[in-house]
Amino acid sequence: MSSRSLGAFALLLLFSASVALAQEAPVEAKAGPLDNGKMWLFENPPLDYLEATYGFRPDAAWLERARLSVLRVPGCSASFVSPNGLVVTNHHCVRGRLPSVQQEGESLLDDGFIAKDLSDERRIPGYYADQLIAVEDVTDEIDRAAAGAQTDAERNAAVQEAEETVQARLASAYSDADSVVVQMVALYSGGRRSAYVFRRYIDVRFVTAVELQMGFFGGDGDNFTYPRYALDYSFLRVYGADGRPVESPNHFTFSDRGISEGDLIFVIGNPGSTSRQLTVAQLELLRDVTVAVRSAFLTSRLEAYRAYYAADPETGDAMDMRNTMFGISNSEKAYAGRLDALNDPYVIARRLDKETEFREAIAADPALASEYGHLHDAIAAVAGEMQSLARPAGAFAYLANRTMASALEQRMVYAWTWLTESAAGGDSERAQAARRRLLSVQDGPAMLERSLLELRLQDFQTYLGADDPVVNLAGSADALLEGSLLASAEATSRAVEDGTLTMTDPALRLADAFMPRVAEFESAMAGLQGRLGPLEAGIGRARYAVYGNSVPPDATFSPRFTDGVVRGYEYNGTLAPSHTTLFGMYDRFYGFGDHPDWTLPDRWKTPPA
Repeated sequence: MSSRSLGAFALLLLFSASVALAQEAPVEAKAGPLDNGKMWLFENPPLDYLEATYGFRPDAAWLERARLSVLRVPGCSASFVSPNGLVVTNHHCVRGRLPSVQQEGESLLDDGFIAKDLSDERRIPGYYADQLIAVEDVTDEIDRAAAGAQTDAERNAAVQEAEETVQARLASAYSDADSVVVQMVALYSGGRRSAYVFRRYIDVRFVTAVELQMGFFGGDGDNFTYPRYALDYSFLRVYGADGRPVESPNHFTFSDRGISEGDLIFVIGNPGSTSRQLTVAQLELLRDVTVAVRSAFLTSRLEAYRAYYAADPETGDAMDMRNTMFGISNSEKAYAGRLDALNDPYVIARRLDKETEFREAIAADPALASEYGHLHDAIAAVAGEMQSLARPAGAFAYLANRTMASALEQRMVYAWTWLTESAAGGDSERAQAARRRLLSVQDGPAMLERSLLELRLQDFQTYLGADDPVVNLAGSADALLEGSLLASAEATSRAVEDGTLTMTDPALRLADAFMPRVAEFESAMAGLQGRLGPLEAGIGRARYAVYGNSVPPDATFSPRFTDGVVRGYEYNGTLAPSHTTLFGMYDRFYGFGDHPDWTLPDRWKTPPA
C-alpha cells in the first residue's frame, strides 16, 4: 500500500470510528453545575457562588484592583507586578519577539536576555499591552437599533451602525487615556453584548527572557501537562508617552510565603475563545468533521517540519523553525485533546444530560418556550447540512496557509486569483492584492517544500476520492515542482513581469480545477454560518434567562477570572504534588542524562549557591 493510500486509509478509519461511536448505545452520565467552566466576568461576578463555596465575597475594590492589574498582550495574558510598570508574562508569549530586539552578534533565543538597568531595556517593535478600564452592557441599545430590521442585511447594518456609535461615544468619554481601544464583545453567543474600553500602552520593552531551552524545558513531553518544570516566564516593562516607566498602582505583589495546599487562588487573564455553549449536535459536527480534519492536518504538517529539522537543523535554526514547530505543536496538542474528549461517549452523554435539563427548563416556561423552544432542533438541522460538507472541508483545510502550505501551493492560489480577477474586472483592488501576495511568497527548503506539497495532494485524494478530477489532474509533487513556473520566487517574478504566466501552467491548471470548488464550499459554509448566528444568539439569551450568571459565557480573549484551591491529585497510579520545585528541574536534567528536551544551558548547570 502506498503512503498516499495509507493516509487515506487512516483518515477513513478516523471517520468510521466517529460514526461507530455515534451509533453505540448511549452512556448514562449526569451533568455537573460547573461543566461549562468557571471563566467569570468582572462586570458580572458570581458573588453568591464564591461566598457559598469559599466563604469569600470579593468587594468592588478587590474586583477593580484585579481587573486593572491584568493586561492583554498580543495573543496572551500578562500582569503588572510592580508599581513602576514591570510586567510578567509567559516566555512562549514573547519568544517570537526576541529576534526583533537582538543586536549584531546576539542570539537571544539561545542565550536569553537580561537588562541590567532601565537603559538596557529594549522596546519591542509593534507590541502593545491593553488594560481594561471600563465595561458597559449595551445589549438593550444594540437590540433596539436592530428591532425594526426586515432582512438579515438590514439587521447587520443596523447593528454595525449602533456598535460604531457606542465605540465613538466611549472613546470620547475616555479620551484622557493615552490611547483607547473600544472593543465590542459578544457574550453568550451574541445573546448579550458589552463594550470593553481598553487603555492601550504601545511602548513595551524587554526586561528579562530566559533561554529558549529553559522556557520550553521538557519539550513536548512536558508541555500542556503537569508536573512541569519549565521556566516559562518573561518580564517586560510598560512605558508612557513621556518615555518613562508608567505608574501602576494596581499590580500583583510577590509573596515571600507563597501558596500552600488548601489555599484559595484565582487565575486572572484573557482566555482565548472557547465553545462550551455548543449544542450536542454541534459537538458531533466538531467530532466528525471540524476537529478531526484539523487534528489530522496539524499532525501531518508537524511531522513534515520535524523530519526536515532533523535532516538540516542549521537551516532550520536560521529560519527560526523551532518557534514555528512549537506553535504548530501547541495547536496539534489542543486539537488532539479535543478530539479525544469528543470521542469519549461519557463526555457527550454528560453534555446531553445538561442539554436535556436546559430544554426542559425552556419548555416549562411558556414565554421561553414560545421564543426559544425551536432553537435546538433548528441548530441540529444546520449542523446536519454542515456535515455534508466534510469532504471539501478536509481537502481545502488551511489552503495556502503561510506556515503550513508549500510556497508552490500559496503561489498557485494567489496566481489563479490574480489572473481570474484580472480577466473578469481588469486591474481591480482584489487582483492587485493577489499579485502582491503572489510576489511576496519566499522559497522554502526543497525537502520541506516537497513534503508539504505532497501532503496537500494526499489531502485531495483522501477527501475527494481517487477518481476525482482534481486528483487525476494533480499528478505528483515532483512533476509540479519541475514543471511549473511557480516553483521558485525568481521564476514567478520573471513570469509576472514578462507576462508569460498563464493558465496553461500545470500548477494553474490544477488550481483552475479546485479553486471554483473552494469558492462553492466557502459560499455554502458562509450561508450556513449566517443561519447559525441568530440561532446561537437565541440559545445564549435563553441560557442567560434560565441560569443567569451562574453559567459564565464562552471565553472571548478578554479579561476573566477563575477560582480554585491548591491541591495535588492522583496521577498515573501515584500522586502529583501541588507544587513543583527548582530541585525537580535539576532532577529531570540528571535523570534523563543527555536527552535534548531535558538538558540545561551551561550557566544553569553550575548555579551560584
